[in-house]
Amino acid sequence: MRIRNSAKAIIIKDNRILLTKNIDEESIFYLFPGGGQEHGETLHEALKRECFEEIGCEVSVGELIHVREYIGKNHEHASFDSDVHQMELYFTCTLVHEWNTDQTPSNPDSHQVGVEWIDLNKLKDYRFYPKEIESYIVNRTSRVYLGDIN
Repeated sequence: MRIRNSAKAIIIKDNRILLTKNIDEESIFYLFPGGGQEHGETLHEALKRECFEEIGCEVSVGELIHVREYIGKNHEHASFDSDVHQMELYFTCTLVHEWNTDQTPSNPDSHQVGVEWIDLNKLKDYRFYPKEIESYIVNRTSRVYLGDIN
């Protein structure tokens, strides 16, 4: 099985972060907008496409700030994720136009039920993945390579 590249957007404005709202058999959970890179597509192109699909808004892609590996067999969802090995590349992004609740994602993920601004100071209270990245975002300090975290 090959390793999948995935580009993710970190969109912060007014001390809030824009995340996709998702649901599974346990409860609501939140993820960074973004997704898989297609053949022939740059990471920036992939991220712009995925953000439009998931949040319904065009983004301007900034700097690469984190690289996270996700090796499914090492984490809590190993029962259904054990074959997944993904390299996630996190970029700072800004919205080209103001996002509002009336905007509809053009192609949301199957488990996605919405998009939401979350206060950075309350992020720890949410079921959010990858959870370990929260401290880097809130404290605005970071190492680039985060390793195989969840």
